[in-house]
Amino acid sequence: MFSKLFQNFKKINFNLEDFYTTDLHSHLIPAIDDGVKNLDESIEIIKNLKELGYKKIITTPHIMAHKFPNEKNNILAGLELVKEELLKQDIDIELQVAAEYYFDEGFLEQIRKKDLLTFGDNYVLFELSYTSNPFGLEQVVFELLQNGYNPVLAHPERYTYYSNSLEKYSGLKDMGLLFQINLNSLHKFYGNKPKIAAEYLVNNGLVDFVGSDIHSMRYFDSLKSYMKSGKLKEVFEKNQIKNSFIWFFFFYLFL
Repeated sequence: MFSKLFQNFKKINFNLEDFYTTDLHSHLIPAIDDGVKNLDESIEIIKNLKELGYKKIITTPHIMAHKFPNEKNNILAGLELVKEELLKQDIDIELQVAAEYYFDEGFLEQIRKKDLLTFGDNYVLFELSYTSNPFGLEQVVFELLQNGYNPVLAHPERYTYYSNSLEKYSGLKDMGLLFQINLNSLHKFYGNKPKIAAEYLVNNGLVDFVGSDIHSMRYFDSLKSYMKSGKLKEVFEKNQIKNSFIWFFFFYLFL
C-alpha cells in the first residue's frame, strides 16, 4: 500500500515546503540538555520554524545517564512551560515531546520497564556514541521490537564507524532499525563525511525520517538555507519518508 502511495507521490507537482511540516528531532526544552538555554531562545526558534512552514514539532531532549539524566516528569514539565508561553504569545503550532535516548547501561532497563517517551506509531528515537562502535546493539534492537517499540536510529550518518564503511548500513536495516537523518548533514553542517554518508543513505532509499536536530539558532540558520535550496524534494523522491501527513497521500491516490 505505502509503495503505491509513494510512487504516486513522485508524480505530483507540489510545493514541498507546504507538504513537509513536521519536525521530529530537536532540543527545544530549556536548560535540560545541550539544546536551548532559556525559554526566550526556545520561543524564538519555534517562531522561526513556524515561519519556515512547520506546523508540528516533536521535540526530543537527551536522556543520557551520566550527562543528561532526564526523566519523564521533568521533560513533561518543561514541555508545559514552553506550551504555556506559546499560548501566551498566541503562537499557533503543535508541540509534542518524545526523547532522544542514549545507548548506555540505563537504556535497556528503561526498555524493559516499557516506559519510554515515543512519537507516532510507538517510535523510539535513540543515538549511539559518535566514535565507539556499540557493543550489544543487536540485542537492544531485539528488545525494543519485542516490547512493541519501533526503533529509530538518530543521525546514522554521523557515526564515524559507519560513515567510514558505508556498506554497514544495510546490516543495521536488517536488524529492524529505521533511520532518521539530519537535514543539516546534507548541507555540510557537520563536515564532509556526514554529508557523504547522508547522501549515500538518501540515494539508496534507506532514509525513513528526516529531522532538524536543532539546538540553537545556528542550527536553524543552516536548516533554513538548506530548505530554501530546493534539494529536499530529492530526499522525498528517493525515500519513503514517514514524517509526512498520510492524508496527503490518500488524497492524491484516488485522483
